[in-house]
Order: sequence, then C-alpha cells, then structure tokens
Amino acid sequence: MAKYLVSTTEVYRVDDETEAEALIESAKQDGSYILTKYNRELKERKSKGEVVDSWVKCVLVKTFGNEKNPEECYEINIKYE
Repeated sequence: MAKYLVSTTEVYRVDDETEAEALIESAKQDGSYILTKYNRELKERKSKGEVVDSWVKCVLVKTFGNEKNPEECYEINIKYE
C-alpha cells in the first residue's frame, strides 16, 4: 500500500510580529510545497492581571500534492533550529 503525504500543519512560537512575518514570507518563497493557509495570533500569559509573557503563535498549512492524483514526489527535509 502506498502512502502519500498530502499536507501538514505546523505551529510555531516566535517572539514578535516581525519574526512571524519573516517566517510566513520564508514559507511563501519555499518551492518544496504550497503554503495554502497561514495565521498568526498574539498570545499573552498573565499573572494577577499583569502580562508576564507574550509571543506570537504562527500556524502554517503546507500542501505537498494533490490528494486525488498523487503523481508528484517530494523529498522532505526537516530542520529544527
């Protein structure tokens, strides 16, 4: 039985909006997949009504091929930084 990776959803935590925008632009320029959806959201952790930590949650949905007709093959390399 053949298995084809059609899409993935990746969730990143970045420090600020500038880094989130850079991550999204980098994903748009990558030719090994199609960035079909993305979202970024400012998150805050509060303690006793005060913000003690903030970050941006960035979600990327990457599509590697067509589910109905999986003709193309992709080599996927994962880098952790």
